[in-house]
Amino acid sequence: MDLRICIDVDDMERAIAFYTGGLRLSIGRRYKNAFTEILGASSPIDLLLNAAGTKPLPGSDTQRSYQRHWTPVHLDFVVDDIDAAVARLVKHGAVLEMPVNNRAWGRIAGLADPFGHGIDLLQFTGRGYDELLSPAPTLSNQ
Repeated sequence: MDLRICIDVDDMERAIAFYTGGLRLSIGRRYKNAFTEILGASSPIDLLLNAAGTKPLPGSDTQRSYQRHWTPVHLDFVVDDIDAAVARLVKHGAVLEMPVNNRAWGRIAGLADPFGHGIDLLQFTGRGYDELLSPAPTLSNQ
């Protein structure tokens, strides 16, 4: 099974600049101004142009808003240099909501993209998330 990530945006050119310039991803396929495929992450990201105020589903009372919004789903991007990635993303319109923090497994920063979607940057150190395992695996218990 493949996973594709779809992100609604209200400004395609700004979204392309953010995801390619800020995260150093690349453009795949593009259909007019309505859809752009972004490649270079472990799953393709599909940018979908949808105007603010439009309904996400027929009959929905909800309207799309590109103000900062919370959802239980967000994207984590694993980067090699979190400080440089934060700087690039902020330059491309991200809002830094949680400065870089150290964790047992590495470093994390929380941001919102220019369209109100939450994203985290992760920089793993040591064994990454495996640092949370106790005790560390040895050759005899792997």
